[in-house]
Amino acid sequence: VQLQASGGGLVQSGGSLRLSCVASLSHFRFDTFGWYRQAPGKQRELVASISASRHEDYLDSVKGRFTISRDNTKKTVTLQMNSLKPEDTAVYYCNLDPVDRLKWGQGTLVTVSS
Repeated sequence: VQLQASGGGLVQSGGSLRLSCVASLSHFRFDTFGWYRQAPGKQRELVASISASRHEDYLDSVKGRFTISRDNTKKTVTLQMNSLKPEDTAVYYCNLDPVDRLKWGQGTLVTVSS
């Protein structure tokens, strides 16, 4: 089962976007999930993660701007992105943390214009 991210788009610097990921996994409530991104010419990086106990971790560059959350009933993981910057431009993916290579979806493109 691939995890499909949605909600990307084009936004001006300082704007906001909300990304969603539906993960129809039977063990959803026990898993740690992460939002990852890959900018052109760069390696994929972990942006934020949330554990089964709802502990959150963030990449330093997004702390205070991004918030990850989860809904165990709807089996969704959300990334609220505020105060977006051009350097946030990337394709965003959701996956488990650590990743399951079989669960990479197509991602959703976030473009932040200056």
